[in-house]
Amino acid sequence: MRKYLFILLLTGVQGTLFSQQLVENKAEAAGMSSERLNTLSHTFHQYVNQGQLPGTVTLIARKGQVVYHEAIGMQDKENEIAMGTDAMFRIASQTKAIVSTAVMMLQERGQLLINDPISKYIPEFKNSTVAVANEDDSYDVVPANREITIRDLLTHTAGIGYGYGVAADKWAEADLQGWYFAHRDEAVLETIKRIAVLPHEAQPGSQFVYGYNTDILGALVNVVSGQSLAEFLSEHILDPLGMNDTYFYVPKNKVNRLATVYNMVNQKLVRAPKEGTMQSQGAYVKGPRKNYSGGAGLVSTAMDYARFLQMMLNGGTYNNHRILSRKSVELMTVDHLGGIEYSWQNGMGFGLGYSISKDLGLRGELGSVGEFGWGGAYHSSYWVDPKEELVVVYFTQVIPIQNVDDHQKLRALVYQAIID
Repeated sequence: MRKYLFILLLTGVQGTLFSQQLVENKAEAAGMSSERLNTLSHTFHQYVNQGQLPGTVTLIARKGQVVYHEAIGMQDKENEIAMGTDAMFRIASQTKAIVSTAVMMLQERGQLLINDPISKYIPEFKNSTVAVANEDDSYDVVPANREITIRDLLTHTAGIGYGYGVAADKWAEADLQGWYFAHRDEAVLETIKRIAVLPHEAQPGSQFVYGYNTDILGALVNVVSGQSLAEFLSEHILDPLGMNDTYFYVPKNKVNRLATVYNMVNQKLVRAPKEGTMQSQGAYVKGPRKNYSGGAGLVSTAMDYARFLQMMLNGGTYNNHRILSRKSVELMTVDHLGGIEYSWQNGMGFGLGYSISKDLGLRGELGSVGEFGWGGAYHSSYWVDPKEELVVVYFTQVIPIQNVDDHQKLRALVYQAIID
């Protein structure tokens, strides 16, 4: 009887711990080495001192405890503003995981099924077409073999890219190329309706094609919920998790915390121009503030994003708020590609919004089977390792970037610091 009561008590304590906020603690309390983490700091100071990175923020949490949260370098080099741990970053494609979560929440509420055709909610997708290349560089436009499903969009197997495929000319004419939407003076649903009628890159369910899939899902959330994507995310995910520094467009009173974007030109960092699209500072402060990009639109901090990831690691709950059921999290974080080739990295697959580690030997990097993560166009990265109870968030703001191995070094130096 006493043993049974002890097990019940222990289970209750663990449940309480997993529902609480992330807390800072010494690395050793979570089975990591402070001394070994100093190697991580030293290495990233070198990247900054050598002019390879302007500044970074890295957060490592293990067993629900933040054991490393460090800012290195500059938020704004020209104005000599040091990077702070509360700096805000354009997280680009790291938006996808949050929006994928919103879709799963709608399934849990009985408002959709992920195997539904997207045309059930956005009718413009009813008669999708695909561009098929000919040998003479021309192409034919043919009907899709079947309808695109919501699950196709979650797994990036809908055949929809970023407008640079076989029918790139038609996408260019429609002004629909690249992931950046912040400058658009229209609601995202209108943008998505124009994407629906353009020729896609591959037949649904046949290939992994990375592209506008999660932007379409953002519009889906808008249609199904009756709220704008920004309103839905704020009410149902961001506010409950305490993600108080995550927005599509930065509030005026927080603009001073937004990290500067840099371009790498001839292996040197150059301040990105104010005006432009993907490789500029972006219209996250001044601009129309109308288009909520589900695929690449959010701005956030390392701590905010760690809260979201800790919720996923906890099986859908954080800070006494349940965002998703444990079973939805499980479904999101397994490989869904089956026989579809994932050519981006050996040993990896893709789930519902995340890349999934399947084979460490083929991958050739430190980590665990079952780890899930992704990154963003401004050279940010994150991953969750359930086996190690580990969350890692890494932010910087450089686009484009070449020949910098910081992501690989980060992974190696995080795992070498585990000592239990």
